[in-house]
Amino acid sequence: MTWTQWFIFLLILQIIHGLGTWKLYVKAGRQAWEAFVPVYNAVVLMKIISRPWWWVILMFLPIVNLIMIPAAWVETARAFGKDTKLDALICIVTLGFYLYYLNYMEDVTYIEDRKLKPKTSTGEWITSILFAIVAATIVHTYFFQPFVIPSSSLEKSLLVGDFLIVSKIHYGPRTPMTTVAAPMVHDTIPVLKTKSYLYNDNFEERNSSWKNKLQLPYFRLPGFETVERNDIVVFNQPADTLLNMNDFTPDRNYYKPIDKKTNLVKRCVGLPGDTLELRNGYVFINGKQNKL
Repeated sequence: MTWTQWFIFLLILQIIHGLGTWKLYVKAGRQAWEAFVPVYNAVVLMKIISRPWWWVILMFLPIVNLIMIPAAWVETARAFGKDTKLDALICIVTLGFYLYYLNYMEDVTYIEDRKLKPKTSTGEWITSILFAIVAATIVHTYFFQPFVIPSSSLEKSLLVGDFLIVSKIHYGPRTPMTTVAAPMVHDTIPVLKTKSYLYNDNFEERNSSWKNKLQLPYFRLPGFETVERNDIVVFNQPADTLLNMNDFTPDRNYYKPIDKKTNLVKRCVGLPGDTLELRNGYVFINGKQNKL
């Protein structure tokens, strides 16, 4: 989808949220209209559920929001006395529409000074694990990401199996394009060996598939460096990609979204505008031999 289509889609979600929660806002001492104002309604909701304002930022980050939005549904139900495991399960299974039931059918009461600490040790473990995943996903997506060298193309510098921590902030992190995916994995879920993201890879169907409509446009945040000659860089293979990272027999009818294409680790020898030559096995850039 384009940015305009995403904007319209988000406005529709705000209307759905407002219609399903405005009475709850009123019971919490707020105004009904506050449930309908984009972004502001989320800030107000954080106050209602006694959670920090920066949760709002996490709710708008792709992948991370797949955890934070359901957490907000559950916390909203808890703020109105619905704090059992069944209530939490219903919130998640109904994709938040359980709040419609609380808004229109149940005579719930707002609990202003409720205890935020989980009642059981299991609840504490689940909460800790979820926020560890959120924190790790943010670091993995926007700051640093681990990679393992898959091939021998840089064997004089890096060996197959070498472990790398790659900075994303130097050249500017790319925001996720695939909005529905498992956190902290690339194209395949380990052990299960299944696709880690929601996307139609079939060439004949992918242009009309609703799954592909959930893709965000390409966007990269500003960095503080540019690529220089002889930098070792990690990038997504631009052409048809591999079925998975361990299969080096390309299937030319297999497609992936840009951010899920196979990762390659290479050395940048030439920059745009350079003239590149190979003479007797040596690289020449703009007529001068390249020195590593």
